[in-house]
Amino acid sequence: MIVTVIGLGLIGGSIAKDLRKSGFASEIIGIDNKAEHQVRAQELGIVDRCMPFDEGVKAADIVLVAIPVDKIVGILPKVLDLIDPSASVTDVGSTKKLIGDAVKKHPRRGNYVAAHPMSGTENSGPDAAIEGLFEEKICIICDQQLSRPQHLALVEKMYHSIGMDIAFMSADEQDHTTAHVSHLPHITAFALANAVLASNDRRIIFDLASGGFRSTARLAKSSPEMWGPIFKQNLDYVVESLNVYINHLEDFKTSLLEPDETHMYQLMKNANRIREILNGESQNLVRKKSTTTKLYTKNI
Repeated sequence: MIVTVIGLGLIGGSIAKDLRKSGFASEIIGIDNKAEHQVRAQELGIVDRCMPFDEGVKAADIVLVAIPVDKIVGILPKVLDLIDPSASVTDVGSTKKLIGDAVKKHPRRGNYVAAHPMSGTENSGPDAAIEGLFEEKICIICDQQLSRPQHLALVEKMYHSIGMDIAFMSADEQDHTTAHVSHLPHITAFALANAVLASNDRRIIFDLASGGFRSTARLAKSSPEMWGPIFKQNLDYVVESLNVYINHLEDFKTSLLEPDETHMYQLMKNANRIREILNGESQNLVRKKSTTTKLYTKNI
């Protein structure tokens, strides 16, 4: 199976590493608009070779598009134009509706499987790629009814091969959900980092910063070139999630100013219930990698 990866950064590189390790890919071709990324990806053994865009796309059995979401919108129709008619295409974009809209009338729309493998780190570039990044994580496949069965099955098999479980949503559901569980945490991390950087005592704060601060602010090191387009593409749902979050911050602030501490403790105890979600089982939400691939719809 020849897999062409467009975008040799953290996500594309990590998937490529795991596809090689799992044996799913017999050859991995790399495409990247940065020459230094091409050179480094070959040095690290992430790809077997790099090729020009047209040649690399035409050579593939599967094309994986792993570039910022604003670039995916422009590139995806061109990929579908160039692929072999039997080839499959998938992407890793954190937003899905605008990307899907860009190819909804394309004659090869059925070759495309819209996906969001949910894992990552705050680092970027080929050197950030790591094995096992997606093990036991969830890959959301969107609007699967628009993909032809053979392409859906093959792409699902690919994500299973790197250890992922599969969940199904509409593109709109995916964008709404990830606004809360992925996009909002990144915005709050950026805001927290800016708040600390604006402090007159920031040197002392950084000297004293321990696990809690570091784990919360870690996402603030994420690439603006990647996350800016995500926020803009998912603007309505991101603003909605921010408004909800701001309301809860205001509620907590009010509770701190009240003489009676009851409200403050109620808010914290209610927040503790998040354990029920984070520790809960998800068998009813996803198609496990151990199951036989079959085509059906199950929404989160």
